[in-house]
Amino acid sequence: MHVKIKICGITRFEDARIAASLGVDALGFIFSPGSPRYIEPSAVREIIRHLPPFCSKVGVFVDTPVAAIIDIARLSGIDTVQLHGAEVPEACAKIPFPVIKAFSVHPEIDINSFERYNVSGYLLDTWDQKSKGGTGKTFDWSIAERAARKYKSLILAGGLGPTNIKEALDQVVPYGIDVNSGVEIKPGVKNPQKMHDVIELVKHWH
Repeated sequence: MHVKIKICGITRFEDARIAASLGVDALGFIFSPGSPRYIEPSAVREIIRHLPPFCSKVGVFVDTPVAAIIDIARLSGIDTVQLHGAEVPEACAKIPFPVIKAFSVHPEIDINSFERYNVSGYLLDTWDQKSKGGTGKTFDWSIAERAARKYKSLILAGGLGPTNIKEALDQVVPYGIDVNSGVEIKPGVKNPQKMHDVIELVKHWH
């Protein structure tokens, strides 16, 4: 099984170029102004213009109005929308792009409630009072393991990096993984060696 790999929080062309050359399936650009990895849609358009084909470009939004999501998506050139806030199923259904709905995992989470969302994929991330992702912390993977058995397009995020990615894959067996702070030098600046190590580990995992 080929586990899909997304490197999120891209803010520089150089990081995007390296990730694409290493064979990632998707790059993530964060359009939430409160994030230390925020990037302007026009800057994303410039990065995407110079990238090779066959690598998906994902825009990450937090509680953004649907009309604004569509405008930003068209301006930036992304092809997939990832929603990280309290978006309702009806809002997801109005977006004319493939949608990944993210859920922050806390002990009371009800994975059956994901069924209300008619989306392309579900992403599980670590719950944090202050941050909607990019926390650098993992969560109880047994919840993700149960979710991955139920939903074939489950993406695992939250504190993943070269030191724990194999263990995460062994336990959860997800459709894809989303890596951000675990391959960074500082927020928004990626570490090429860590990106290489994660991608190699995922590609050779079976």
